[in-house]
Amino acid sequence: MNYIIFDLEFNQKHPDNKDIATPKLTFEILQIGAIKLDKNFNTIGEFNGLVKPTVYSTIHPYVEKLTDITIDKVNSCNKFPQVFNDFLDFIGDENYTFVVWGSGDLRELYRNIVFHNIPKENFNFKYIDIQSYASTYFKYKKGNRIGLKTAIDMLEIKSLKTFHNALNDAFYTAEIFKVLYNDKIKVKAYKVSPERKRLKPKSKVDTSALFYQFEKILKKKLTPEEKELIKLAYIMGKTHQFIKKN
Repeated sequence: MNYIIFDLEFNQKHPDNKDIATPKLTFEILQIGAIKLDKNFNTIGEFNGLVKPTVYSTIHPYVEKLTDITIDKVNSCNKFPQVFNDFLDFIGDENYTFVVWGSGDLRELYRNIVFHNIPKENFNFKYIDIQSYASTYFKYKKGNRIGLKTAIDMLEIKSLKTFHNALNDAFYTAEIFKVLYNDKIKVKAYKVSPERKRLKPKSKVDTSALFYQFEKILKKKLTPEEKELIKLAYIMGKTHQFIKKN
């Protein structure tokens, strides 16, 4: 049995793009990075796939700054269906379990699969959320999640690779997994959350997407207090009360 430790980088709607009012895919995958470990935690493979976007033709400026992924780097790459097929080839035919730093990447992978009409019936969604176990290991309060870099530093794992690169983050997640693994760690089955139906389309902030983007950037689960601060900052920004006039 193998472990597939993977991480994703995403793009989202550019703030200046008015053509897409309500995007059908909030987070479009730009990169899939993965490390394959055997049952003895030996590294037996790496996967690094950049994805040519088909939903958003430009890279969100914050995403570009954070990940160093530019539109020029991905325009010559394969589109998601081909990259995902390559990812499946990398996973191989042996039994496997995903290991992720928070279940968010698994959710967005599923959503991208559905968006591109890729058959998912035979795809294994068993996983271990090692971020949850790391948070417990370091005695974080319930509801709080430790960030990836913080966990690396606290475990004194050398961080020679940059963060916010899918392959590098998968590598770091694998290193944490190797240190923290024990018999109490259990495999979960990913459950798909049903989409909420709206009676009338409304123009409002997608707070789930907003919070998820912050969690992706910070590599940690937001606390209720942090969510309230983010919402407050967003509302205050919309009032334009802090706009400087020349």
